Amino acid sequence: MDNPFIIKSYESKELFCDREEELSLMMRNCANHTDMTLISQRRMGKTGLILRLFDELKDVSPEIHSIYVDIFASRTIDDFIKLLAEAMMKSFRPKTSWGDRFMAFIKSLRPQLSFDSLTGDPQLQIAYQTVHEKEYTLRNLFELLDSQGEQIVIAIDEFQQIREYPEKNVEALLRTYIQQTHNLTFIFCGSKKHLMTDIFANAKKPFYSSTAFVSLGKIPEPSYTVFIRRQFNEHQRQITDQAIQFILEWTRRHTYYTQQLCHTLFANGCTNVDIDDVKQACNQLLTQGEAVYLQYRQLLTDKQWSYLIAIAKEGSARKIMAAEFLKKYAIGTPSVSRRLADALCEKGLLNDDIDLNGTTYSVSDVFLSHWMERQ
Repeated sequence: MDNPFIIKSYESKELFCDREEELSLMMRNCANHTDMTLISQRRMGKTGLILRLFDELKDVSPEIHSIYVDIFASRTIDDFIKLLAEAMMKSFRPKTSWGDRFMAFIKSLRPQLSFDSLTGDPQLQIAYQTVHEKEYTLRNLFELLDSQGEQIVIAIDEFQQIREYPEKNVEALLRTYIQQTHNLTFIFCGSKKHLMTDIFANAKKPFYSSTAFVSLGKIPEPSYTVFIRRQFNEHQRQITDQAIQFILEWTRRHTYYTQQLCHTLFANGCTNVDIDDVKQACNQLLTQGEAVYLQYRQLLTDKQWSYLIAIAKEGSARKIMAAEFLKKYAIGTPSVSRRLADALCEKGLLNDDIDLNGTTYSVSDVFLSHWMERQ
């Protein structure tokens, strides 16, 4: 029996929970050729939402094509071009007029073409003689897509990675080429909010005020409750209201961790799930993750590790420079607290969520947070 709680990207709209408001907004933006910046915490479900959007576009607007490219693994503009070209090859069928044009262009670059032994996906290796050749290739890839004459939605995931490239003026270069297209709609996605905000909301940067922002928060409790109960019931299983409430509180309604806990519960085979079954699954997940959590300990200084434990024990902390917080966990001065928080946010181990009342800090990995509470 297939597990209905998906923890690897997206499978179908039936196994996708809510996001109706965000989906409606993004569909409307696509229809109006409005570029978007999609920002969320890591593992909150942004990739799944993009693929859900593409699925909806196929049904509602089949004339709109879609391309998804994840640049998280890229380190240079060469990598960016390679990943974009590979995504284009996957998205458009060969032996069509446009496909033939694309392949003719790729062949003109004298690439080494191979295929992934596991997935069968095409892999390109392109050698460049000069910086001008790279810029020419990138510009022509966008021009090729634009010249097809049909709308194409391109989602670039982990877009903040371009800030790590050694080449200068990457943002300005991309902004120039993107601005010249007429049939392409872009979705720039990222999980490092401070970097994404600086790229798209800083008046001194090339992408300033060029997109509509879409923020991805937690799924509302009523929607998640209905979804969890339905998935169990449709597989002839029962789950108590108390059990669902505990799941959502313990995972803090963070999409990945909620799905992971429900996935584990379902895999354990219980037909009548109660709160004791949920607690058993929670302990199971923390035990499984312990080896990884101990590796984190080796990567941090003693002060950073103690600070992470302090935030975990608080659940979330807003006043990290207040005397009460500093004294309770023997942190030291306010400047030390600030420095530790910034370092852990940079490493991706802390979230810093900003609202009108200030900044709230929490451990990024919900399961790690619960494990550290016990330390």
